[in-house]
Amino acid sequence: MSVAGLHASARRELADWRAPDPAQEELRRSYLEHLDRRPDAVFRTCLPGHLTASAAIVDPGGTHAVLTLHRKIGKWLQTGGHCEEDDLSLGEAALREAAEESGLSGLRLLPGPVRLDRHRVGCGGGTWHLDVQYAAVAADEGAALSRDAAESAALGWFDIDGVPEPTDEPCRLLVRAAARAVRAEAERGSATRP
Repeated sequence: MSVAGLHASARRELADWRAPDPAQEELRRSYLEHLDRRPDAVFRTCLPGHLTASAAIVDPGGTHAVLTLHRKIGKWLQTGGHCEEDDLSLGEAALREAAEESGLSGLRLLPGPVRLDRHRVGCGGGTWHLDVQYAAVAADEGAALSRDAAESAALGWFDIDGVPEPTDEPCRLLVRAAARAVRAEAERGSATRP
């Protein structure tokens, strides 16, 4: 996809997303403003900030999540990172990163973001990541993981309420939001079955 295509896809997804609270709505609007100002907003070359995509990988029951001990940051975090030119959407970027960083196949992304998070990082000499965060559902609870040693010092499944330290509040919030989204989808599915 072209840069313009990924940009348009990101803008469309964020324009359609319904934020769960006023703080998330404020972030959503600021992301849209950034996209409107910067045609390169979806790539790491956009300084002082760019959109990124991440995903909390959750088991089908919504009780456990995969986290990676980020080699550079030194914290347990969700999978995710920068968009690439071949990505068709932010969701596709999040799913690609989740599969690459966890080694899991058969991941399924729930439609639309579950949260947004804006944080400062060291890439580009100190810039902002405008992270669009998703819920990815693993095929099996506790499926075997395969760590990317260049990115991760460790990788594991953790109870939703037992996110290991060190981590940060945005990761805890994402894991809980993703687990709620997965459980809600499962409940909707069971309600429609005869």
